[in-house]
Amino acid sequence: MERIITYQIQKEDGGLRAEQYLRRKGYSYQNLTQLKKMPESLLINDVWSYMRTVLREGDTLTVHIRENESSPNIPPVKLPLDIVYEDGDILVVNKPAGMPIHPSLNNYRNSLANALMYYFSEQGVPFIFRCTNRLDRDTSGLTVIAKHLVSSSILSGMGVRHEIEREYLAVVRGSVTPPEGTICAPLARAGTSLIERKVDFEHGEHAVTHYRTIKEKNGHSLVSLILETGRTHQIRVHMKYLGFPLIGDYLYNPDTENITRQALHSHRLRFRHPITGEELVFTAPLPDDMASVLKGDPR
Repeated sequence: MERIITYQIQKEDGGLRAEQYLRRKGYSYQNLTQLKKMPESLLINDVWSYMRTVLREGDTLTVHIRENESSPNIPPVKLPLDIVYEDGDILVVNKPAGMPIHPSLNNYRNSLANALMYYFSEQGVPFIFRCTNRLDRDTSGLTVIAKHLVSSSILSGMGVRHEIEREYLAVVRGSVTPPEGTICAPLARAGTSLIERKVDFEHGEHAVTHYRTIKEKNGHSLVSLILETGRTHQIRVHMKYLGFPLIGDYLYNPDTENITRQALHSHRLRFRHPITGEELVFTAPLPDDMASVLKGDPR
């Protein structure tokens, strides 16, 4: 993957060293170290320069990112791929239910990573898979993938600072009471399980979910959930704690009468572009299997 990023130095940034300026733009120390190893990765007014070079108002600072290798051990596989947005820095993909994010022992060739490796291999472009907001295999919807090391680092920092707003849609049985509110319940591992989580007020990690009921139909409720934190299985465990677990959830509520996977969909993402700073908003419609539960259609 190759990317050229250009910055115009303003008055308030004059006098900063190039490395200081890039740190203020969100580049990590690791990014700067990696860039130093790339040939002519930093130019000031089209002249190869050092990270410690002092910038002046009116300078043009160019960062040239070159990544010549692809992720090892991820075979490219032609799979359905719904790309909602793409530019030189990021991809936003609407992931189907049943597709893992990463390959694993039992899912080595059917992951989102496999699909994207194929997508870029067909273009003859090296690609390192870096996913920002990971979704469970059976959770559908929007996820963001960084296309190079700098956008990955900046997006990761935004995630840590809760600067990526994530709205999910879920289907539960019955009428949620109260119809909206905030769940503040810390989460921890359940026993010796590597994947299962539980509410644990003594040992759990801080976790906050805001929810509201959008509509009720056919004996079920469609619920909007916004994550303030991003713990493993946070929505699934919090809704069970509230008394309204997601239908179809094999781990926390094996209610598979109307759907065979947890009825959870990453519906909306809002965040600032990691390079341009532009505010971006993406939505993905409710998938058919969740919509059919509310309509009362047979599977």
